[in-house]
Amino acid sequence: MSAFAGRFAGRTAVITGGASGLGLAVARRMEAEGGQVALWDLNPDQLAVAAAELGGAHVEQLDVSDAEAVARAADATAAALGRIDILVCSAGITGATVPVHEFPLDSWRRVIDINLSGLFYCCRAVVPHMLANGYGRIVNVASVAGKEGNPNASAYSASKAGVIGFTKSLGKELAGKGVIANALTPATFESPILAQLPPSQVEYMRSKIPMGRLGEAEESAAMICFMASEECSFTTASTFDTSGGRTTF
Repeated sequence: MSAFAGRFAGRTAVITGGASGLGLAVARRMEAEGGQVALWDLNPDQLAVAAAELGGAHVEQLDVSDAEAVARAADATAAALGRIDILVCSAGITGATVPVHEFPLDSWRRVIDINLSGLFYCCRAVVPHMLANGYGRIVNVASVAGKEGNPNASAYSASKAGVIGFTKSLGKELAGKGVIANALTPATFESPILAQLPPSQVEYMRSKIPMGRLGEAEESAAMICFMASEECSFTTASTFDTSGGRTTF
């Protein structure tokens, strides 16, 4: 039983990348705290498993880089759950791990399409539902790479820096309208996304964390759930940190 049981009672949340990793950790916690969740994810097999675990979850199988599919999913989710109160954008990929002069163009485009453009499409589609109800919480998952940059990860670093800048703009647009938007910058944490990286890159990122370990998805999920709750009422267009001391700004 969560210490915050009932915190999300009567609230509905859309979680992109919700079928695994950080997205699924957030979905589990929100459901445990009384919320209804909609899982948006590209992987149908993982969606089926996650939906079976969570029971009442609404699911949408889509690619967030497809703006029209995102718009359809937002309308379908609002119809199924009655409203959308919370959006957690955690879908993302790492892309190639190579120097800029060797970076494949298709990998660059795919990372930007999913991590930045896809996040924009999700916010663009969901914000009108929040404005209609005069309430909303948006959490955009960025990365310490968006603050500091990681070598040999230019597309990922650029996309996450873009998420931070986009969230600052969005939060200021929505301030005073009942909708709060903030970004989270985790350091590397234990997640299926690490399978996309060579071990040397994971070890490099671990070496940058003063606490000397990778994070846990549940640690970032706890922060996200605060950011997505009514308790987060006077902070918007800002960046929260779960980096083990790596980034303190």
